[in-house]
Amino acid sequence: MPLHAIARRLVLLGLISSAAIAPTAHAWGFEGHRMVAALAEPLLSRPAAAEVQRLLALEPGASFSSIATWADEIRSPVSGPWHYVNFPQGDCHYEQPRDCPKGACVVEALPAQVALLKSDASDAERLVALKYVVHLVGDVHQPLHAGHGEDKGGNLFQVQLLGQGRNLHSLWDTGMIMNHAGGAAALREAVRAQLPGGPVPGQPLAAAQWAEESCRLVEVEGFYPASHKVDADYLDAHEATLKARLGQAALRLAALLNDALK
Repeated sequence: MPLHAIARRLVLLGLISSAAIAPTAHAWGFEGHRMVAALAEPLLSRPAAAEVQRLLALEPGASFSSIATWADEIRSPVSGPWHYVNFPQGDCHYEQPRDCPKGACVVEALPAQVALLKSDASDAERLVALKYVVHLVGDVHQPLHAGHGEDKGGNLFQVQLLGQGRNLHSLWDTGMIMNHAGGAAALREAVRAQLPGGPVPGQPLAAAQWAEESCRLVEVEGFYPASHKVDADYLDAHEATLKARLGQAALRLAALLNDALK
């Protein structure tokens, strides 16, 4: 079965069961996902931007940034695993039979959605695929969405941030962004300053590579705070990683769409 046909079937299954569960974590949080999209949009080529706007017109009021969180809003038992991939500790080399045996992980879901977006499917189906692509590119760049299954990508590792308890996954989803000096707006402008000023060349998808990068970040000493307490020193130590992953997600999302929507 062609990849885009598999993606079409999976999307349908995911939509049917979307009310079954609520998501426990949103990679980058709503603010982060929309930040990635907002940073990527000026980097789209003219043909890609025109096609994106044509598809968005099917949904009055939708924008490139607003669709970035849709995949979390309709997350289901079927589509939930598409948002992450688990690596064994100490081995960040992606092996599909081991790490994604049923193809239900971000490394396999993302190319399936890209294939659907590039196919001759209906515009309604391609809009759904676009929503998934925008979101999943953000997901795979959040380090703990390519972490370890033993602690469910940091969800089982409890930390304290400013005296409040949370898990490490949610810290990287939202806490790192919202506690950035100057807030999310200042972070967005700092990342924007690192990006090109206009459209970028189209580049093919490299989902496994991006996931492996995230996994290696998770394994850096100090990523998991030994004291389980997150202070200003932790935020400062990982600020460069936060900016880099948000910027890479934006740049690669634009380059991927510029390649897919020539």
